[in-house]
Amino acid sequence: MEFDNNKAIYLQISDNICSRILSGMLVTGGRIPSVREWGAEIGVNPNTVVRSYEVLTDMGVIYQKRGIGFFVAEDARQRILEAQKRQFLEQELPAFLKKAGLLGVNLSDYIK
Repeated sequence: MEFDNNKAIYLQISDNICSRILSGMLVTGGRIPSVREWGAEIGVNPNTVVRSYEVLTDMGVIYQKRGIGFFVAEDARQRILEAQKRQFLEQELPAFLKKAGLLGVNLSDYIK
């Protein structure tokens, strides 16, 4: 996994896990790698992975079975889609529209 210096690593890890769930690489009810496994695989401190798992747990995307590990929640896909749509509409789209306006780009330029 390659990291972007402009975003916290734990958030990038969370995003990567969400992408894996959306793509079907991680399945509903399936176990995800342990904190230590994931940290070793991507070369980060396990504490960073813990923060990522906390974010995903708070979102309801994963859950922990004490002593067994972390698993993908039944409605993980829907929760991820809702969160990403909200982020797109609240952050990315307004920034895009502002930039398009500054550049003089019209909607008709996109629709052909």
